[in-house]
Amino acid sequence: MSEIIVYHGGTEKVEFPICKFGRRNLDFGQGFYITDIRQQAVDWATQVADRRGTTPLINRYRLNREAILAEARCKVFKAYDRDWLLFIVASRRGEPVANSYDYIEGGVANDRVVDTVNLYMAGLMDEDTALMRLSQHQPNNQMCLLSQELTDKYLIFDGTETI
Repeated sequence: MSEIIVYHGGTEKVEFPICKFGRRNLDFGQGFYITDIRQQAVDWATQVADRRGTTPLINRYRLNREAILAEARCKVFKAYDRDWLLFIVASRRGEPVANSYDYIEGGVANDRVVDTVNLYMAGLMDEDTALMRLSQHQPNNQMCLLSQELTDKYLIFDGTETI
């Protein structure tokens, strides 16, 4: 079995992730979000902890990504492209575009690109301009587990650390 290390940043230990716990209108819908980029999880945990006035934590997991990609309904975005933009916009508007998938992976609509997404959503920027601006950025990576069955089977808790 081929496993990768992934992280979930926050303020609580999450030994048993629940996919349907979070907000619905996030980038890839309502699911459990992880990343294979530790610094990204650290940055997110620090932001959340600052807002809540508490300590940032990193939850570490082993993920059998290959098994998920082989057996689940997956969507993997390789770039900040038209497909990614339209999916993010639909999801942030509350449309159930993620409901067709068990696992979604791709770039985060973070502070580097969120202004472009928001301007496009507000109708203040056309699609071609938004795509040109997005193409200037190398995506980071987030993974969203939308299936509790797959999460329980392929995401193994490996510890929590304080930042």
